[in-house]
Amino acid sequence: MELAFDPSIPNYSGGLGVLAGDTVRAAADLNVPMVAISLVHRRGYERQSLDANGVQHEADDPWQPEEHLERVDLRIPVPLGGRTVLLRPWLRRVVGDGGFEVPVYLLDAELPENVPEDQCLTDHLYGGDLKYRLSQEILLGMGGIELLRALGHSDISVYHMNEGHSALLTLSLLEEARALRAGDGDRGAPAESDIDEVRHRCVFTTHTPVPAGHDQFEWELAAKLLTAEQVDLLRREDVAGNAHLNLTRLALNLSHFVNGVAMRHGQISRDLFPGYPINSITNGVHPVTWTSQPFQDLYDWHVPEWRRTAQALRHAVGIPIREVLDAHDQAKRRLAAEIQRRRGVRLSPELFTIGFARRATQYKRPTLIFSDIERLRGLSKRFGTIQMVFGGKAHPNDPGGKDAIRQIHEAARILGADLPVVYVDNYDMDLAAMITAGTDLWLNTPLPPLEASGTSGMKAALNGVPSLSVLDGWWVEGHIEGVTGWAIGRDWESEGDDHAGRDAASLYEKLEGLILPIFTGHAEAYGEIMRSTIAFNASFFNAHRMMQEYVENAYRALEPRGA
Repeated sequence: MELAFDPSIPNYSGGLGVLAGDTVRAAADLNVPMVAISLVHRRGYERQSLDANGVQHEADDPWQPEEHLERVDLRIPVPLGGRTVLLRPWLRRVVGDGGFEVPVYLLDAELPENVPEDQCLTDHLYGGDLKYRLSQEILLGMGGIELLRALGHSDISVYHMNEGHSALLTLSLLEEARALRAGDGDRGAPAESDIDEVRHRCVFTTHTPVPAGHDQFEWELAAKLLTAEQVDLLRREDVAGNAHLNLTRLALNLSHFVNGVAMRHGQISRDLFPGYPINSITNGVHPVTWTSQPFQDLYDWHVPEWRRTAQALRHAVGIPIREVLDAHDQAKRRLAAEIQRRRGVRLSPELFTIGFARRATQYKRPTLIFSDIERLRGLSKRFGTIQMVFGGKAHPNDPGGKDAIRQIHEAARILGADLPVVYVDNYDMDLAAMITAGTDLWLNTPLPPLEASGTSGMKAALNGVPSLSVLDGWWVEGHIEGVTGWAIGRDWESEGDDHAGRDAASLYEKLEGLILPIFTGHAEAYGEIMRSTIAFNASFFNAHRMMQEYVENAYRALEPRGA
């Protein structure tokens, strides 16, 4: 549903879209024959602005496809609600390090042939009501299959659904399999062989560890947008749930390979959906995209093969610590200059800087570090001033996320010059790259077990920035205490329900007893941790390794029968 491949194209809301873009970039680097499909979202997600009190204001973030993409002279018909909606594809070629191209197609309903109501169907990412949402998912899933047919792709061996938004592509494949078997005769109900044929060709990645995050629609609404035959097909075969049209269930039932996005998330997903063989492929981030220029130059000199094989960064153990610290100092100065340009706030590159930037929502607990403001103020005075950089948008309909932003601004007001806190608005790919590279410590405080994976800490690791994080998502795998960073609290499974006070106390203890003493008194030792973060975490939690796992475990296993 979202795909972030260019900072100038606001076709994403956060981590899911950025991960999709990183997946495509890694496929291009590794010469994986792939095509990606999403919607054009002409109005973007949201343009965020914050007033002096941290009150968020949102507006559309419009862009013009013709200024960034290639026009494709096709019209893709998609039946929707008893009529036909036409879609025009736009093309962006993503080119890998070796010159290999992966085409990305964005489907656009803004055509004069469509009625005005339908022309807006691909405009807003995660906007509108449930009818709008289901209409988009029909256009994405079923329209995507029609696009591939129109382009002449008849040799596709694997269809990879990134989250349940595109799951209705399986309905198109099921109709196709049934038609091929029945010919011109009475098609009737699909045979088990039809379902098996579709299942053999599909892969599904789930990114959500809570039931509320999985799209469900009333069958009454589905009946208004799909044909009676399609609804009957889904309900009769019970492939999409009973009480509701459940797109996650549809993808689970019609996929041969299903995976979560971290080892812990795979375990949680198996508990959430018992009876399904759910695997794990831990996320990764695209190395070149998220590595700052100073570190790119450093790696080019010491580990030149890192651009196409990021696993080579394990050899970072041989990079002199002073060079790591020098590259990091350059990244900090670039961040300070960007914050002054954007916000008019002057931060010192010499001070210990904590970064926290991701989607603003309550379960991420962005205010946890302010649980005891006076203790935090005392740490800042004792070790020399600490400064913090925040960023992230709250969904327009998320009052809890908006309130968290206001609370951060209030904490900043109370702390004042004792501990400068800056919240940079309109968080995007460019800003994410600067903050993850230009801070000294990456803070991550989600409420376990709600973090499916998380990728911001992986971006930080590519730039030698260690994490201070709750043991959830990817950090369960990436954490080596005192080597790649530090854990907040203990494993959530051994603790039971979360207690904010316990986690806050652990956070302060790690800052006071370990992190700040090393940073302020032993620069070389902190540089050693930064270098280890690159060698252990950046070398593994990258999209090259992730894509290789998809090829070996998901795609290659589903080559055409007889191949």
